[in-house]
Amino acid sequence: MPMNRFPIQLRFGDEDSNGHVNNVRFIQFLEEARVRLSLLPLGAEISPAAPADTFRSVTSRTGMTLVAHQEIEYRAPLVYRQEPVWVEVWVTAIGGSSLTYGFRIVDEDGGMVYALAESTLVMADAQTGRPTALSDVQVRVLESWRGDPVPFRRSTRSKANDGVSASAGVTR
Repeated sequence: MPMNRFPIQLRFGDEDSNGHVNNVRFIQFLEEARVRLSLLPLGAEISPAAPADTFRSVTSRTGMTLVAHQEIEYRAPLVYRQEPVWVEVWVTAIGGSSLTYGFRIVDEDGGMVYALAESTLVMADAQTGRPTALSDVQVRVLESWRGDPVPFRRSTRSKANDGVSASAGVTR
């Protein structure tokens, strides 16, 4: 599976009063990995005319990305330490105007998984904010990063049938 990995250095201030890295920081780790991935050169195979282009530079010419959905499953507490955690990121789905990234936050060797996550972004026109179709080059880039679905403990399908309304947060 195509996967990119980025080290994230923890800061002492990432811990909350409960003595572990705060859940909000996890979302920031995902953002950091997403941005770093978008800044990697595309290379001659994907972008022969402009191999130094990045997904971010290609996307900024056609619009902007907006986060439409994020889901995170915390697997183990993460406490401050000097060694970085690693965020693994790949693409799990490509739509007409959307893309979905999968993430794992792990130790360097990948043996300890602290969290799994998924983020869906929508390409939008910078002026109107309305969805726009992914370009051919964007799709080529995303396909090169495509991998397996995020292995959440409970699939989205089982969540839809568990008797809990996600929008209201109440049991039916």
